[in-house]
Order: sequence, then C-alpha cells, then structure tokens
Amino acid sequence: MTSEPTFNKRVRRYEDIKSFDDSADLVICGFGGAGASAAWEARKAGVDVLVLERASDGGGSTQMSSCEMYLGGSGGTELQKACGFEDSTENMIKYLEMAMGAAGDKDRIRIYAENAAEHFRWAEKLGVPYKRAFYAERDVVPLSDESLLHTGNERAWPYNEVCKVVPRGHVPSADGDFGGTIFMGKLLQTVRDLGARVVVDSRAHTLIQDDYGRVRGVVARIDNKDKFIEARRAVILTCGGFVMNEEMVQKHIPHVRKVGLPWGNPWDKGDGILMGVAAGGQAINMGEAFISFAFYPPAKLTSGIFVNKRGQRFVNEDSYLARMGHYGFQQDDGEIYLLTQNEDFERSAYLVNTEIVGTGDTIAEVEAEAGFPEGSLEGTVELYNRFAAKGEDPFFHKAKEWLKPLVNAPFALVKYNFKDIKAPAGTDQGVPIFTLGGLEVRPTGEVLTPDGQIIPGLFAAGRTVAGLPRTCVGYSSGMSVGDATFFGRLAGRTAAGANT
Repeated sequence: MTSEPTFNKRVRRYEDIKSFDDSADLVICGFGGAGASAAWEARKAGVDVLVLERASDGGGSTQMSSCEMYLGGSGGTELQKACGFEDSTENMIKYLEMAMGAAGDKDRIRIYAENAAEHFRWAEKLGVPYKRAFYAERDVVPLSDESLLHTGNERAWPYNEVCKVVPRGHVPSADGDFGGTIFMGKLLQTVRDLGARVVVDSRAHTLIQDDYGRVRGVVARIDNKDKFIEARRAVILTCGGFVMNEEMVQKHIPHVRKVGLPWGNPWDKGDGILMGVAAGGQAINMGEAFISFAFYPPAKLTSGIFVNKRGQRFVNEDSYLARMGHYGFQQDDGEIYLLTQNEDFERSAYLVNTEIVGTGDTIAEVEAEAGFPEGSLEGTVELYNRFAAKGEDPFFHKAKEWLKPLVNAPFALVKYNFKDIKAPAGTDQGVPIFTLGGLEVRPTGEVLTPDGQIIPGLFAAGRTVAGLPRTCVGYSSGMSVGDATFFGRLAGRTAAGANT
C-alpha cells in the first residue's frame, strides 16, 4: 500500500520551472459553489478558464447542502416581495452585523446586503426554480416545494427587538431536500457550456510564485503525476474548508471535534488555506466552527425548556439551531436537557440518539429520577410557569407563540450530551460541524498578507476564506452558500480583470 503524497512546502519558485504542461488566464482550484460561480463570471468576461477539481465531478459541499441562500435587501428579492415581505438593505445589514458581532467583516456584510437581491436574480437566470410561496413553519428545511422560509434568528430575541422580522432563506423548489443537486446541476452545466475547461481527479496542492511575490500558477496531481500549470492572470483558491483534515481540526478546533459529525465533502482538507498561507497569506478566525443542534421538528418541542445539569435554563428555546448549538455546547460537560410535557413530547426527526433520564407526574419526581440537585428543576419550572401563564419570559424572552406553562403531566426529561454524541455506525446521525475560518481576503477576493497587502495573482473564495459567517451564535442557514456563490462571482469578475 502506498501512502498519499505529502506536500510540505506548498510553494514552488516560478523561476525554477523549466516548462509548463498547461496554461490559462485563470486557474481555479475547486469546482464547488465558489469555484463554479467564479468560473461563470470569468467566462462571461471572456477570459480562458481552467478549473481543477480534486473529486471525480464538481459540486462540492454546496451540492451536498439544501442550498438555502440567505438573501434580501434592496427592498426585497422578487421571491420576498411576491410573498408580501419588504426588506431594506439597512435592515439586512443591521441583522448581519448583530449576528456576526465583533467577528464580522463590515465591508463584506455591506457589499453582500447591497447586492444580494441581484444575486437571487442571477440564480433564477441560471434556471434554478424558486416557487413564490412562504413556508412559515419552524423547521430546518421544507420538504414541500415552498422556496422562502426563516433560516435564522430573525423571529427570536434579541434580534427581533432590533431588526424588522423578515425571512431570508431562499431554497430551490422541490418536494424533498434536493436544493443543492438542483442548483449545482444548473450552475456546473452552464459553466461548461460557457467554455470553461474542467479537469477532474486533479489535486492542486502547490502554488507557483515568482521572486516578486506574484502567484503564477499551480502544481496539480493528475494521473498520479505532478503537472505544472501556468496562470497568466491569476489563481483562485476555492478548495473548501478543513473539516476533513484531522490534523488541522485538532490544531484549530479541538474543543468542538468531539461533538459529532464533520459536515462537508470528503476533500475539505484545507489545501487552499495551506497554499495561501505558504504564499504569504494569513489564516484568520480558525478557532470558530458551526455546531448544529436541530432538536426540532416537531416544532412543538419548542414549548419545552432546555436546562443544564444544574436545572438552569441558558437560552431562549425558539433560537435557531446554530445558536442552540453554541449555547448548548458551552454548558458544563456539554450536557443539556429538554423538559417537556406529555402533549408536546415526540422524538426529533434529526437527533435520535438521545436518552430519557427522568419521567414523572410531578417535576419533583422527574428531578429525583434524573439525579438533579434537590429543588433545582422545581425552582426553574415554578418561575418559568409563573411568567409563562402571563405570556412573559423576562429572563430569556422566548416568543409568546411558544410560551406554555409546564403543568400537564406526565413530564419527561430528555438528555443530549454534546461531548459524547457520536454518529452510530452505518448512520448519518450526529451533531454536524464545519469550519468557519480561512484566508483573510478582500471582499473582491484578493488574498491578504498579515500586514494587509495584496498577494498579486492570488484570489480565494468559499470556505477557503473567512467569509460572511464567522460565528455559530448568529449563524443563519444560507449564509455559507450565499457567501460562496456571491463572493465566488466577485472574485471571478475581479480576477478576470487582473493585470498580466
């Protein structure tokens, strides 16, 4: 058995290359959502494009996803307006800045919000179907054919006190969860029809850089041989994140590695990040990751309360799945519990590996069976019920829609242990995680050095960069695909005009 080749240096000197095996104006490394979007723009600009894809076909993590895109602003997309929603650009910016907090890139947020409605029009022009229908239920993704839904914390505190509540999740219309396949099928075919050359089963692993610091091409492993490929204008790195690179995961996000299932395509190995850093770039936000905790559907579970092992609430239960994951993971030993009453209890369709640790006709019985400190859960429920009966939640501000006193016995306490949730053999269950760190780039895609200088001839987009979503606590589904495709387009358009 031969081991996979290792590429320690990640940069070759241009002046040492005697001849090239191929060349193009733009060489794009990765044919997922970001790379294909970059190729689309570059071909529209008339430049020669060569795409190198490590897998046997394109699609990447975008194709594996539901392909929700977080879009709005400019008064609303055509889909939002058709469903009766108005969405100002400033309202969207306010929400995104609040969601990302100190980690957010304000320039990136503003450019995205100002142009997100146009990005929706671009997706429709590709032929991606979006039904003019709003899915109002609390769910992760609609399995019916509506295309607009809430995919974040728009309806939850504290966001609903600061920003106008508007749904921004745009998902391709289909019966079932096939959005990524639909979207990428249209995009990949269009890029090929536009004349981009695509080479699959090709791993770009090393950049070629001249003595002046300009990136001039890549070395790619094709047919088990290294091929030297010249980029006359630029190289765009769209190789995905690093969640499938165990060494990088253990180095940068060891605190979340044990919570469940790495989520992405098999080639999210961090190649683009490693190449970019070797060429002088800077990786930022590397300690941040998405942690999903979809305890719903059924939505009625939201009427219960989540507590830690001391019987204390820690979040408003109507928060979105990533926000729930963020706060749940922070609890002692990663243990959280859902207390629900009989009329609302039903196992979640998403997390089946849970354990009922306490039942009873009184909260005291549940508390004792679960081994909680005496009076801890009783005190929490007594206080919660007192205010819920008045439609209030002064401590965590859960929306009135989900406020219901816990008084109808029997009761059940369900345990979720973040530090010990594993995907059972042969299943895809677990708590999905993926990375939110990568190269620091301008919104237009130029890779930056630690002192903020542009590396000539080097661009990046998608999860290879620290993009729009930079924290789990305010993450909305659709931010990653929206970011990858929008900023992939912007990188492709900018790189197409790069000086030769």
